[in-house]
Amino acid sequence: MNAEQPARQQDDINCLIGCTRRLRDKFLADPHRPRYHFVTPEGLCMPFDPNGAIFWNKRYHLFYIFQNELGHCWGHASSIDLLHWTHHPTPLVPGGGDQGIFSGNAFVNAEGVPTIAYAGIGTGVCIATADDDELIGWTKSPANPVIPAPKQGEAGCGEYQVGDPHMWLEGRTYYCVTGAWSIPEGTGDTLYLFESPDMVRWKYLHRFYDRKPEWTGQQEDCSCADFFKLGHRWMLLCISHYAGCRYYLGRYENRRFIPAEHHRMNWPGGTCFAPESLLDGCGRRIFWAWALEGRDHEAQKAAGWSGVMTLPRVLSLGRDDKLRIEPPAELRRLRLNPRRLQNISLAADEEILLDGVHGDCMELALEADLAGAERLELAVRRSPGGEEQTVISYVPAEKKLIIDTTRSSLDKSAANLFPVVVGDPKRDVRIQEAPLELPAGEPLRLNVFLDRSILEVFANGRQCVTQRIYPSRPDSLGVALSARGRGAKVHTLDAWDIAPTNPW
Repeated sequence: MNAEQPARQQDDINCLIGCTRRLRDKFLADPHRPRYHFVTPEGLCMPFDPNGAIFWNKRYHLFYIFQNELGHCWGHASSIDLLHWTHHPTPLVPGGGDQGIFSGNAFVNAEGVPTIAYAGIGTGVCIATADDDELIGWTKSPANPVIPAPKQGEAGCGEYQVGDPHMWLEGRTYYCVTGAWSIPEGTGDTLYLFESPDMVRWKYLHRFYDRKPEWTGQQEDCSCADFFKLGHRWMLLCISHYAGCRYYLGRYENRRFIPAEHHRMNWPGGTCFAPESLLDGCGRRIFWAWALEGRDHEAQKAAGWSGVMTLPRVLSLGRDDKLRIEPPAELRRLRLNPRRLQNISLAADEEILLDGVHGDCMELALEADLAGAERLELAVRRSPGGEEQTVISYVPAEKKLIIDTTRSSLDKSAANLFPVVVGDPKRDVRIQEAPLELPAGEPLRLNVFLDRSILEVFANGRQCVTQRIYPSRPDSLGVALSARGRGAKVHTLDAWDIAPTNPW
């Protein structure tokens, strides 16, 4: 060994240590980097889809797309509590039957081994199996791509497409649905179903479902598909690249999905994209989504990171057979410094600044009787003069839950960058509007999670709206209440600071 080599190796190690310290300090000082949401450790990620979520060996495992010098890879993290995550070595990189790793899922095969199905860039559906119970090592199948993407003139071309796969086992037979990365004329959104006895020999069966034009437009695809039973119904969770996260509820019969209803989980101006779910040891269906960035690319490069997941969300079926969506109970363990305000009477068009309730890493829980008010507003991240603020509203007559980001930031790099639009492209996409109907006599109940640049609003267990905000002023921390048109009464408003879970 060259005598200079040990010294050079030590210099390299010292450089890495110094760079790590500087990066840690930079991230900790970043006013927009979330503290308790899952944030990428991989730099700038585009895309940053959650993938391969699986509960295995009493741990939650979450995989995600990121990019390095090799191309699109999958990262891996695991948790025992849904709150604190351990990052593991990169499990899947390009090569061995693919040119990169795109979206897919994880399941347990007939031999009891965790298995990943993923979209191999440039090839088709590929699979890999776990080498150990920690899911650290993975071996790609030598048969990859097990479902090749058909090329012009080949069998299957024009009949089906091979995009993001979702694979599962029924008895001893494997099934896989694949999405479409482009929309063949006359099809609209759909999936394509395949079956196999061994995950190697696959037979195309038919389209998995047919779209209804009153639900989705001709330009919408079905990607990042996740198909599972929820209560006595079946749910297809997915995106269209045009409109973001959405879902179907319906029946699964004779190897076909028959949708009975379709709903959005993202609306014009929204940031909820690329969902992925798992069934945990308590029988809960939990999902994450990628919360798209709202700053321009130069601002992201200067920050040194981009890529945030939503909080884990628990999905269930209500007594009315409608979807329920709620934050997991585990999040309550992070609550600090509780404050409660009670019996706040709001006169018409009156705004009340809440004394002692302020911050950028908080949970707010509100219960209010609108008492005929035209609109109840909760302003967060509000500067003292209101120059910056994000306004959460409920409008009973319109049955809408609204997040208005018109004044969220004075920073021009954080202007509206969310072009996904459903319907009228002329709508102001800085104002996201989600449907929410409250039965007569039911109070409005909001759980609001603020984590620096991400905002999530859960409403009455039936709706959740995701948004990214980037206030520029360090004093944009206030919270205010107001009622428009007529007065309203807020029975309780609870506030907690939230303990950080991210190391940086």
